[in-house]
Amino acid sequence: EAYPTNPMTAETIGRTEEIIGSWLEKSGRRQDVVLATKIAGAGNEFVRGGSPISASSLRQAIDASLKRLRTDHVDLYQLHWPNRGHYHFRKLWTYDPSGQDRAETRRNIEEILETLGALVAEGKIRHIGLSNDTCWGVMQFVKLAEQKGLPRVVSVQNEYSLLYRTFDADFAELSHQEEVGLMAYS
Repeated sequence: EAYPTNPMTAETIGRTEEIIGSWLEKSGRRQDVVLATKIAGAGNEFVRGGSPISASSLRQAIDASLKRLRTDHVDLYQLHWPNRGHYHFRKLWTYDPSGQDRAETRRNIEEILETLGALVAEGKIRHIGLSNDTCWGVMQFVKLAEQKGLPRVVSVQNEYSLLYRTFDADFAELSHQEEVGLMAYS
């Protein structure tokens, strides 16, 4: 939903989904495509007023994305970044999770996963993924999904390149052991 056609303005937000939706409709090839999109996290005033990911913003965002994409479902729906913060975009040495409220963080993850579960049950989403999340965050989603019979995270889209290989440490083991695939960017 956040990826615009440049420059990023209130008018261009979501434009990429509109272009893809137009192609899907004209081509009639929706069944031939694995369609992925994301809900943006907090901070971009052009997207839902900069609100964080919550039960209500998830519903608002997926409905708007489906309308722009001109389809009734997406195959992979990703959370662009966690509400609690992350170390991506060169924040590795300054990221400090010690100020996070543990109980609130867990409640937020549970609320989000339960809402994603409802959206899967409604047929709007087939699979869920994360983006710019930490090992701990991914494991919370995996653990809660197992405990509560909710949809399991199938992928994480994190930065990975020859120059930025943090994934090779703990994330590689998590990916292998928990079957959460990496969709590398950068």
